[in-house]
Order: sequence, then C-alpha cells, then structure tokens
Amino acid sequence: MNAKATAAGADDAPLNTFSNCHSGILRHLADLGDLPMLLAPAQRARRIAAETLDFFRAAVFEHHAEEEAELFSAVLKSATPGAERERVQAMTERLTREHRAVETLWKSLEPGLKQVAKGHDSQLDTTELERLVQQYTGHAAFEEAEFLPLAQQILSRNANHMEALGLSLHMRHMPPPMKAYI
Repeated sequence: MNAKATAAGADDAPLNTFSNCHSGILRHLADLGDLPMLLAPAQRARRIAAETLDFFRAAVFEHHAEEEAELFSAVLKSATPGAERERVQAMTERLTREHRAVETLWKSLEPGLKQVAKGHDSQLDTTELERLVQQYTGHAAFEEAEFLPLAQQILSRNANHMEALGLSLHMRHMPPPMKAYI
C-alpha cells in the first residue's frame, strides 16, 4: 500500500465510527419497532393474571368449600347404603383430594402471578401453571361426566333432598341478617 492510501484510510476512521454507531442505533430501533406488537400481549398477561388472582380465591376456593360442605354431603346422605354409597364415597374423596392439589398448586403460583399482574418480571413456573390448568380441566371433566350425573340420579329420587340442597345453597349466599336496634 502506498503512503497516500494509508493516510486516506486513516482519515476515514472517524466517519466509520459514525457509520458503525448508525448500525447499532438502527438495530435498537428495529427492536423498538417491535414494541407495539409486544405491548398488547403484555397488557393481556397483566389483565389475565389480575383477573385470575381476584377470581381464583373468591370463586374456586369458595366453590370447593361449597361442594364439600353441601353437595358431597347431600349426595352421601342420600345414597343407598352399600355399593352406591361406597362409589359416592370414593368419588367425593377423589374430588376432595383434587381440590387440595389444585389449591396447593395455586398457592405456589400466586406470588408469581401477582408479579405478572403488576407488570414486574416474574419467576412464574409455567410448567406448574400448565399443570394447574390440566389438573383442573381433568377434575371438572370427571365431575361433569361422572359425579354430577350420579348426584342428579341420587338426589332426584326424593324431591325433598334436592330442595334441601337448593335451600342450603341459597342460605350460604344470603347476606347476614341485619341486627335490629331497639
């Protein structure tokens, strides 16, 4: 290389620095351009986490307690002694175990979901979250296909049994009576 070419290359070095900066800036701007399409899923994740946090304890835990206290006991009391009652007993024990398993999984996921709901980074165990969804889906499918039809059959034998269950559920959902002031 001649001295003139070497000197010209050295003279271009400051311009190459600016050009290289542009490459980095453009790379970051390309990522920034992806941000709008990422905001909607992030907002949806926060909304789903927040709604599920509100819903799960109020609805799911209450649903489990109501089934165990009202429905399971009513079906057990109304079942015919022997094979039918044993079948109901086995089913209610299974469903109750599944309730506790889902509730335990929920408690382990709840802190991570709270972080997601706040829009913070989270160490949410997605494998456990998927397991919760699968377990509850299977639980509900068994209850819908097996237990509730059997409960319908057993409780329908005596209209008073079905009415007693209905009244019991109604009373659980009534606000407490107001105290009279004299």
